[in-house]
Amino acid sequence: MAITFKGNPVTILGNQVNVGDKAPDFTVLANDLSEVTLADSKGKVRIISVVPSVDTGVCDEQTRRFNEEASKLDGVEILTISVDLPFAQKRWCAAAGVDKVSVLSDHRDLSFGKNYGIAIEELRLLARGVFVVDSSDTVTYVEYVPEVTNHPNYEAALEAAKAAK
Repeated sequence: MAITFKGNPVTILGNQVNVGDKAPDFTVLANDLSEVTLADSKGKVRIISVVPSVDTGVCDEQTRRFNEEASKLDGVEILTISVDLPFAQKRWCAAAGVDKVSVLSDHRDLSFGKNYGIAIEELRLLARGVFVVDSSDTVTYVEYVPEVTNHPNYEAALEAAKAAK
């Protein structure tokens, strides 16, 4: 799949994940620098919202939108992953009032980005996307947003999460 950033093609590291795949594991960092893996939310439906940086407009809106939706989704855990430093994520979450989603950092080694085929080589950022993983760790929804500066399909991701329960 071709992904662009501001209209320019970028190189994506890793292999694309598809519906029906077993969700690849990953290790990212929480705001307190503790490690978080896929197994930490085992048995739950997860929406994994991927953004380049919470400090940009579309990423800010995407993270706030999923934070708002979180209270309407019983039994669904929402993870937002970017390569922002955990300290910056913590500061942003406090300023934005984001407290219902887990905002996690893939800065250390791009574990998530490479395992889900969404790391941009040229920029060392993650491309934009959304994944839904069911309680048995099967990927049930995948969206790699073709132009990184565009919004994902929020409604489709939310419906997929509801259907995965």
